[in-house]
Amino acid sequence: MAPSVPFDNLVTRLIEDSRDVDLLWQVAILALCALAAWGAMRLLKSRIAGVADLWSIGREGVHSAGFPLLMLLALLVGREVAQLGLANTHLLNLAVPLLLALVGVRLAVYALRYVFEPRESLKVWERTAAWLIWGAFALHITGLLPRIQAGMEALSFQSGGSRFSLWLLFQAAAVILVALIAALTVARLVENRLMGFSQINLSLRMALSKAVRTILLILAVLVALPAVGIDLTVLSVFGGALGVGIGIGLQKVASNYISGFIILLDRSVRIGDLVTIDGKYGEVSRINTRYTLLRSADGAESIVPNEMLITQTVVNHSLSKSIVRVGIPVQVAYDTDLDQARALLLEAACEQPRVMQESTNAPRVFLKEFADNGINLELGIWIRDPNEGQGALRSDINWAIWRRFKAAGIDIPFPQRVVRMVSEPGPAQEKP
Repeated sequence: MAPSVPFDNLVTRLIEDSRDVDLLWQVAILALCALAAWGAMRLLKSRIAGVADLWSIGREGVHSAGFPLLMLLALLVGREVAQLGLANTHLLNLAVPLLLALVGVRLAVYALRYVFEPRESLKVWERTAAWLIWGAFALHITGLLPRIQAGMEALSFQSGGSRFSLWLLFQAAAVILVALIAALTVARLVENRLMGFSQINLSLRMALSKAVRTILLILAVLVALPAVGIDLTVLSVFGGALGVGIGIGLQKVASNYISGFIILLDRSVRIGDLVTIDGKYGEVSRINTRYTLLRSADGAESIVPNEMLITQTVVNHSLSKSIVRVGIPVQVAYDTDLDQARALLLEAACEQPRVMQESTNAPRVFLKEFADNGINLELGIWIRDPNEGQGALRSDINWAIWRRFKAAGIDIPFPQRVVRMVSEPGPAQEKP
């Protein structure tokens, strides 16, 4: 076996051997390894396609890092074979650590997918982050990173007693990114732990989890900046400018964030409540730090700033009780037997399984007023599941009322107008 060559000399040796025939053989071996890995990957995908959902994490991990891992295994075998007949294998020696780094980076970045909420956009960021990290590692292996670092160090500026360079800012961004990912990971674990305590109110659990996440993110930044040599005192000017910006331009944004925590803590509006805000009726499906998501019966979602829930009147239909009253107006003609109409309305309501039948919340019929075209009645019912909506229930009851009124000969009046044509007397006819 040929002795190993240090990483920083691999590129130099590769350039020196660029005119050697051995280089062509190494390129051919890389192509064969890639072809073998591609074929093995296709076969492996067909085998694991029918695996149970329990192994979905492993199946997706194979899709993410399977090809470079298989190519790495094939390349290790190919390099051992090549060393028997070739004088040098510098290209293969360079490809092995690059493939190994690619496998590790893809697996590490793929594992972060389960820290955040799964979304399609994360897959794009996952691939981008993987290639960026692998590119930095590749530059380090090939020895090009020190040259790039020296060039970035040359681009610098002085601010007070501190010197900032492009390389320092890049390091700060990288360290802050790692610290934020670590903070989000810990916050996600704490959030999962808090959500498991069913004894605590859901709104309080969400408030605690969001507070923990905010504190951890702030601590991550405060710890990351000194780690790269940036004094926190230089942030005093930035903090003052940020305070002025919040007081002038970001006042509404800050107000929404503070209002979000107030809503979660005082529990005046909770997830699952049926509310009316600014004329919009729906179910509160999510309370974020900046806005509240309101889902109406037709599936439309309204984004309501949290400040509106503090400064405006909010009608909470299910704050203390989960039952809701539904009023269905009906108009009948003046010659209608009201006792019969009342009985038919109660029958139409009682046949619906969602309508409560208890004595205190039993359906009732109210005589509202004597209108111009008929007598206005209202069928009042109570339901326990307002989250299921009222549209279908109203439609079913109206259909039942219509059938019963038709069978009983009860008319539902419509506006009528009586017009009398009065002819004016003509001029008196002259007598002959």
